[in-house]
Amino acid sequence: MQTKIKKVELRNLQIEDYKELKKSMKKAYPEIEDSYWRESDIEKLLGLFPDGQLVILADGKVVGAALSLILDEVLVDKNPNYAKITGNYTFSTHNPAGEILYGIDVFINPDYRGLRLGRRLYDARKELCEKLNLKAIVFAGRIPNYSKHANELSPKKYIDKVKRKELHDPVLSFQLSNDFHVMRIMKNYLEGDADSKEFAVLLEWNNIYYDESPQLINTQKSVIRLGLIQWQMRPLANLDALFEQAEFFIDAVSGYKSDFAVFPELFIAPLMADYNHLSEPDAIRELAKYADPIRKKFQEFAISYNINIISGSMPYLENGTLYNVGFLCKRDGTSEMYYKIHITPNEVLHWGMKGGSQIKTFDTDCGKIGIMICYDIEFPELSRLLADEEMNILFVPFLTDTQSGYTRVRHCSQARAIENECYVAIAGCVGNLPKVNNMDIQYAQTAVFTPSDFAFPSTGIKAETTPNTEMTLIVDVDLDLLKELHEHGSARILKDRRTDLYEIKRVNKA
Repeated sequence: MQTKIKKVELRNLQIEDYKELKKSMKKAYPEIEDSYWRESDIEKLLGLFPDGQLVILADGKVVGAALSLILDEVLVDKNPNYAKITGNYTFSTHNPAGEILYGIDVFINPDYRGLRLGRRLYDARKELCEKLNLKAIVFAGRIPNYSKHANELSPKKYIDKVKRKELHDPVLSFQLSNDFHVMRIMKNYLEGDADSKEFAVLLEWNNIYYDESPQLINTQKSVIRLGLIQWQMRPLANLDALFEQAEFFIDAVSGYKSDFAVFPELFIAPLMADYNHLSEPDAIRELAKYADPIRKKFQEFAISYNINIISGSMPYLENGTLYNVGFLCKRDGTSEMYYKIHITPNEVLHWGMKGGSQIKTFDTDCGKIGIMICYDIEFPELSRLLADEEMNILFVPFLTDTQSGYTRVRHCSQARAIENECYVAIAGCVGNLPKVNNMDIQYAQTAVFTPSDFAFPSTGIKAETTPNTEMTLIVDVDLDLLKELHEHGSARILKDRRTDLYEIKRVNKA
């Protein structure tokens, strides 16, 4: 990654963005003269189809864009060149009643490539296509590496080799990886595009939800995909080795379009082996120095893989006091810290750890969530406070050394799912660390639990892993089912509470 980013935002283009848009576009197309839209063109696009013009901002600066029109399918089938498809750059071909979302431009400032920001723009276009009930996304893609092979390969053979991954084309390879398929080759498409020899490839992504009889489509995301990581404790040479293993799992679950990647409690414990010669309180405090570097690296992973990451937990020193904390690293580049509130007798005895005092829910692009570390799930009052703030998913990173300890976490988690009419996802560590004092054995079975009613599994278990085996668990949870449960469930626990007789409330600390 060339540029460090604190926050990423995807939104609709505004005319006030033009100056930065122009700068990024000129950087993106250095080989094409006058390779930018005029301000009058952008004004016209915004007037015709404001929802179709998207931008990516990094720390408030426009670093990429995707511009679109709606066209008649017949016009697209006539195979015109770029000038004709855009109405000789007047956009007069735009038809709000058309069937095709046509991409007239997409680019990322080269200083910000390698972060999968282009993938976000493509995903946003797909969502727009579904929301507008359009038949497909179509656009003509350049093949800028073709000029290097034009002497020995026809455009068709070049495209076939790119499909088979025998050759790489920076534009076409990316588009194929985003589920677009080649419709046909277009000649004399973009005048002056020497790198592509003025050839282009007409590409299409089909909207499988398209309905020829238009109807209202629910645009609110209901199904959330969770990627839980059952982490194997293993010797790690250094922090880079931890990052390499963590990135492997983040890459894996994001490849399945997960909205969250969830790590277990104290999964960084293998790094404590270097301090085994120290007393246990001193060793755990040495481990705490890794907390900030891990937060920063996981923020980068969250941006790069477009996924929200719950970083499990790790020791953290704050003004000389040792806490057990984790970080919610959101895919917009921001992060928030959460604390373990209840500290086990073992953590107090061996490490002198102290419980935090922050009880809160977290707002994400998938709704409100709660995060509680291991022992916290055994205290029902805590999760009830979060449920009162409309939490839908409760994440529980945990670490237990024995099956009896795990049983407490598991059954309490199942109870919290029923009591609070929410999903509870638990993720734990497995394996052994013979060279790390007080962290030598672990037992876990990662799982997702549901409320108990007809819309959910009769066991209240949505999915679970094989015990004590390193693996991932990919699970879809439907938030609309929770809404139905709250209002129409056969048992409505939150609604039926006797608040006239009892209540749970926060204690205001002085």
